[in-house]
Amino acid sequence: MIQPLAYVHPSAKIADNVTIDPFVTIHKNVEIDEGTWIGPNVTIFEGTRIGKNCRIFPGASIGAIPQDLKFDGEETLTIIGNNTTVREYVTINKGTKALGHTKVGSDVLLMAYVHLAHDCIVEDNCILANSVQVAGHVHIGEWAILGGAALVHQFVKIGRHAMVSGGSLVRKDVPPYTKAAREPLSYEGVNSIGLRRRNFNTEKISEIQDIYRTLFVKGHNTAKAITIIETEFSPTPERDEILLFLKESDRGIMKGFISK
Repeated sequence: MIQPLAYVHPSAKIADNVTIDPFVTIHKNVEIDEGTWIGPNVTIFEGTRIGKNCRIFPGASIGAIPQDLKFDGEETLTIIGNNTTVREYVTINKGTKALGHTKVGSDVLLMAYVHLAHDCIVEDNCILANSVQVAGHVHIGEWAILGGAALVHQFVKIGRHAMVSGGSLVRKDVPPYTKAAREPLSYEGVNSIGLRRRNFNTEKISEIQDIYRTLFVKGHNTAKAITIIETEFSPTPERDEILLFLKESDRGIMKGFISK
């Protein structure tokens, strides 16, 4: 159902059972899949793809050109998966030629006033709380949670199942399964509550905790910790994921545990 006070470009592809409320503007080369609701005063720019059963709340701006001087008008995309909620006044910029798209996965919650810059990837089941601001080229792994007003530096990586405290300045990479807080951003333990909610058993959580004690608590530098983890811990999917994350970190990882 498209309200008569909405503007939808004739070339936009709108599936059945999509609701578009008054004062929405949808530009050309936009695709919206079935069951999605577009609330009042939303603007959806060229090159946006929105999946099934999404909810886009009033004032959101999706797919605008990047706030990036290297953008030269190239054709790029903004992609949103299924069952994702975009709350009031969220802004999501399209990609640049560096990656070609900005992508938000399925079952994601972007709370009010979140900003996602160009070439970001937010994987499935993430939650970004109110006013989280994410610079360009950031990669956020699935099930990660960022507390309100967290600021994420460009090119940062945040691993799967990580939890970042509200108000944090995220200048370095946050490894998977961890909690991060304080200034400068530091290791605050393993996200054990989140892992239990996602059916990680006690033995697996203990394994992850032991790996991160080696990395963050025992005073080793990252290279030494990687060597110890490789030699003293049996291969498991979680161990290997952590090692790969550490080895591929370009910005370096957050600081280790700081006693109170």
